[in-house]
Amino acid sequence: MTVTKNTILNHQEIQHKIRRIAYQIYESNVSEKEVILAGIDSNGYLLAQKLKASLDNISDINTILCKVIVDKKHPLEEVKTSLKQEDYTNKSIVLVDDVLNSGSTLIYGVKHFLNVPLKQFKTAVLVNRNHKKYPVKADFKGISLSTSIKEHVEVILDGDTFEAFLQ
Repeated sequence: MTVTKNTILNHQEIQHKIRRIAYQIYESNVSEKEVILAGIDSNGYLLAQKLKASLDNISDINTILCKVIVDKKHPLEEVKTSLKQEDYTNKSIVLVDDVLNSGSTLIYGVKHFLNVPLKQFKTAVLVNRNHKKYPVKADFKGISLSTSIKEHVEVILDGDTFEAFLQ
């Protein structure tokens, strides 16, 4: 049986979505001097890097990248970040991932950041699948899809050509 691949977003569309999300992040943080983009390893972090580049082009807000490591097979294990807790205390944070599927990865990422006082906390995803089993939502999203639970969304953000497709 061959697996078919249906393109959801092509390279140009992904670049457009990244720029639009960057503008939304800027608008919700216009009075901030600094925003932390906390990308969930690995594709979420790649998306955060691209959002940072776009934000740096459109605003004078200092954007800081933070890598968030969540063990997706054992999400109750300790979540690790590339920044120390005091680096994001009382700051505005946007938690970034490529796909919001069931919400489990995002909710464990959110849980980690709730242990410190924050100015503002938002979430951003490129693709929102609407199959949540946890009460987590994407504040900024590139596209929302109604898919079957058996379908899989794959996002490629490294290399020269970006793509999001459904299998």
